[in-house]
Amino acid sequence: MPGITYSFERKYSFSLLAIILSLAMILTGCGSQSSGEASKENKEAEQTEQKEGTGGKQAAGLESSRDITHAMGTTTIKGTPKRIVTLYQGATDVAVAFGVKPVGVVESWVEQPIYKYLRNDLEGVQNVGLETQPNLEEISKLKPDLIIASKLRHEKIYDQLSQIAPTVTHETVFNFKETVDLMGTALNKEDKANELVSDWDNRVADFKEKISAKMGDKWPIELSVLNFREDHSRIYITGFAGDILGELGFVRPEFQQKEAEKGTVVLKLTDKESIPNMNADSFFVFNFDDTSGEAVKKSYEEWTSHPLWKNLDAVKNNQVYMVDEVTWNNGGGIISANNMLDDLYKHFELEK
Repeated sequence: MPGITYSFERKYSFSLLAIILSLAMILTGCGSQSSGEASKENKEAEQTEQKEGTGGKQAAGLESSRDITHAMGTTTIKGTPKRIVTLYQGATDVAVAFGVKPVGVVESWVEQPIYKYLRNDLEGVQNVGLETQPNLEEISKLKPDLIIASKLRHEKIYDQLSQIAPTVTHETVFNFKETVDLMGTALNKEDKANELVSDWDNRVADFKEKISAKMGDKWPIELSVLNFREDHSRIYITGFAGDILGELGFVRPEFQQKEAEKGTVVLKLTDKESIPNMNADSFFVFNFDDTSGEAVKKSYEEWTSHPLWKNLDAVKNNQVYMVDEVTWNNGGGIISANNMLDDLYKHFELEK
C-alpha cells in the first residue's frame, strides 16, 4: 500500500504542477494581449496627438508673422487681417474685388461719400476723411489690424499710421495690378490676387486680338485722354487710363510719348497755344455734369471753340468721345479697370 500511496502522490503532484503551468501560460497570454492592446491604444493615441499637433501647427502657421516689403519699408503682419482701412480709392476698389469689406475708407473724389459702383458693397462703412488728409483719430477708433496707404499721399503720416496698426503702402494710387499684388500678400489672399490678375490678362489678350482683327491696317490707334478744369486743361499721359490703354495696344502721339519717357503722368496746359499737344486720332474726354460748375463748362467751351482745337485730327474726323471720369480715372482699382475695358468693348463694337 505504501507503494500505491507514493504513486498517487506523484500523480497528484504532477497534475498540480501541470495546472499551475497552464494557469501561468494563460496569465502570460492575457498579459501579452493586454500589453498588445495597450500598445495599440498608445500608438493610436500617439497618432491622434501627432495629427492634432499637425493641425495645431497648421493653425499656428496661419497666425504666423510674415514680413511684407512695400514702398515705405517692411511691415510685419500676423495672420489674416480682418479689420482693414483703405486710404486711397484704388485700394478700396481692390478690397471689394477681394470680397473684403473695410471698416474704414476715405471719401471718394466725386459722387461723395462713396462711388456709386461700390456703394452696395460698402454700405455702413465708416468714412475716415479725405484721401489727401485722412483723420487719424477716426482711424484709431476703428481699431484696424491693417492699413493700406500710398506713399504718394501718406508719406508724411506713415509713422503715425504705423503706430495705429501695421501699414503697407503702394508707391502711387493708380497701378491697380500692383495694388492687387500688395493687398493679396497683406490680406493673406495670394491665390485670389493671382486669379484677379489672370482674369484681367485674359481679357486684355482677347481685346487686343479682336480690335486688331477689326481695325486691320488702321491699328494701332493714337489716343489722347483729356480733361478740362476751371483754369486749365489736362492730358493724361500715363496714370490709370493711360497705362491701361497702353497695355491694350493703343499708342500715344509722339509728343506725349516723349513726356511718358520723362515720367510725366498728367500734363497741365494753361495756354491755349499748347492745344496742338493734344493731337491724336481719337480723344477720350472726361465728361462733366451739373455738379461740375459753370466755371468748368465755360472753360470747356473756351478751349473747344479755339481755332487750334478745330484743327486737331480727332476733332476734324469727329472722333471725340465723352467718358465717365470715375471709371476712367478716379476708381483706380481692378473693378474700375474692368469697367473701363467694358466701355472700350462697347465703343469699338467688339463682342465680349
